[in-house]
Amino acid sequence: QVHVVESGGGLAQPGGSLRLSCAASGSIGSINAMAWYRQAPGKQRELVAAINAGGATKYGDSVKGRFTISRDKAKNTVTLQMNSLKPEDTAVYYCNLQGRRLFMTRANNYWGQGTQVTVSS
Repeated sequence: QVHVVESGGGLAQPGGSLRLSCAASGSIGSINAMAWYRQAPGKQRELVAAINAGGATKYGDSVKGRFTISRDKAKNTVTLQMNSLKPEDTAVYYCNLQGRRLFMTRANNYWGQGTQVTVSS
């Protein structure tokens, strides 16, 4: 099995910073991409940031210039550094792994349980 676990959520003040981490474990054959999504109450889930196996990144328009995604391939972890936080960043943040289980050809998406980020003064 493949397991995805997020950590690092919490409370921050506007203008502050938080760093989220996502660790993948289990029978992982290969990882195509890892990403962060978020969902605020009453709103659609949206892409925050993604990084593929080659290191190419993409960001949601609302976080460009403020958030940075990075990956440690050796540890199968991905980090989201969030700077200049705004109240509208408040949401549950979910880590997504797109990859293959060991010995499997088909790629799947694996999700973490989510971690709450609250930005408030």
